[in-house]
Amino acid sequence: MPLNVVIAGASGFLGTHLAEELTGRGHSVVALVRRPTSAPDESAWDPYADVYDRATIERADVVVNLAGSPTIGNPHSGAWARNLRTSRVTTTRVLAEAVASSDRKPAFLAGNAIAWYGDHGSQVVTEASGSEGDSLLTEVTREWQDAALPAVDAGARVCLLRTAPVMDRRGAPLKQLRLLTKLGLGARLGSGRQHMAMISLRDWVGAVAHLAEHDEVSGPVNLCSPETPTNAEFTAALARALQRRAFLAVPEFAIRLGAGRLAPEALGSLNLRPAVLEDSGYWFRDRTVHEVVRTGLS
Repeated sequence: MPLNVVIAGASGFLGTHLAEELTGRGHSVVALVRRPTSAPDESAWDPYADVYDRATIERADVVVNLAGSPTIGNPHSGAWARNLRTSRVTTTRVLAEAVASSDRKPAFLAGNAIAWYGDHGSQVVTEASGSEGDSLLTEVTREWQDAALPAVDAGARVCLLRTAPVMDRRGAPLKQLRLLTKLGLGARLGSGRQHMAMISLRDWVGAVAHLAEHDEVSGPVNLCSPETPTNAEFTAALARALQRRAFLAVPEFAIRLGAGRLAPEALGSLNLRPAVLEDSGYWFRDRTVHEVVRTGLS
């Protein structure tokens, strides 16, 4: 049955591809935009003023939040860190409260990130695992998740989209890593033994569309490939795909100095599994690091 889907962040990299996928499946998509509009497939909102069209939410079967300032930025900047947190928490809270106050209680697919888990070493991590540590992104994702609670408490179906880095040559991080590797500067980070979760763009899009269409799934959902490589394995796979060598290593102290508050994301290990998606019947097209890299570069 065709769905009415409302997307915040529809003009972003992931939102654009998700909207195309949903439209291609016969669903209708309305984008929440922060400007006046009269277009039928757009609806104006201002999350910082708690302003949105209640009729748009009331007509929705699914509301998706992908809004937020870029993760790529100056990790030493206080303004960047505040925007990172505020943009995600505010938009999620406003939409969760909108869902909670509506009569229809549409499903809410709330964007989030795998940083919620923190560093788990080599331990296999699923949606049943806990959150560890106090890194910047881990703390942000906890607040980000808590902002969705009004919709949960109101009885709406809520999926927390714990997204791994999406590998595609048109977006970060693969765009930058592809260039460095082609220049012969591909390098593992630190020891390279840390597990590095990821997902291809087509699997991310397919998985989120799957969640929109399957109303039996709720709670945290890991958006990652079924097999999580180490950083060294990913570095080697990317170099091989680009027909380059990657024998360099970035020392841990240099990463901590340069990446600042983002260093735990580069050096921490997260051996993640998409248990909920696989249990719900989603079939991954890119399961291994070689498949994710090959698809991402194509």
